Amino acid sequence: MDFDLAMTDELLSTTRAVRKRLDFEKPVPRSIVEECISLSQQAPTGTNSQSWRWIVVEDADKRAKLADLYRVAAVDYLSGEAKNAEASGDKQTGRVLDSAVFLSENLQHAPLHVIPCMQGRPPEGAPIMAVAAMLGSIFPAVWSFQLALRSRGLGSCLTSLHLACEKQAAELLGIPDDVMQIALLPVAYTKGTEFKKAARPPASTIMHWDSWDA
Repeated sequence: MDFDLAMTDELLSTTRAVRKRLDFEKPVPRSIVEECISLSQQAPTGTNSQSWRWIVVEDADKRAKLADLYRVAAVDYLSGEAKNAEASGDKQTGRVLDSAVFLSENLQHAPLHVIPCMQGRPPEGAPIMAVAAMLGSIFPAVWSFQLALRSRGLGSCLTSLHLACEKQAAELLGIPDDVMQIALLPVAYTKGTEFKKAARPPASTIMHWDSWDA
């Protein structure tokens, strides 16, 4: 199969964390979410464990309660980061934080909250290899899910602040103790489908060949 590299590169380089451009008014069909999760199942996973689980929250009351839990951590964290960005004069980070504040104030309006989970969780004091292997077994699937959404005119944003209240979220959604929540993604159609590449340094400035000093 010959891929259209221009189209593939465009998808990979313009799939953004979408916050202010989420369309809160347009409903998202369940069939599209299931289709995107089905595509994510083709992602690689450690020892082919396929221990992914997904909770899609459509109920408005539960979305509102999840948004309240999200804001428990978001208020202090985002205000602190905003002050740091302002002090350093980092305008790009300032814009990102402004959109993050917008999301925290409006998270409940996203038509869907999608929470990727894994069966099992690393034991207390687990070595970094075990933690890396576990997380490395789900984030490729999460990214595939986000790419599939983008190709269908939907946007998402990978967030984790609700995990400060993981137990409360688990109680709200009936998640078993042996299932670990990984993130929360607001999902909606986007206002417009054109997105630009982000400003990034040349790849050569973050690469090391054969040793850290090279």
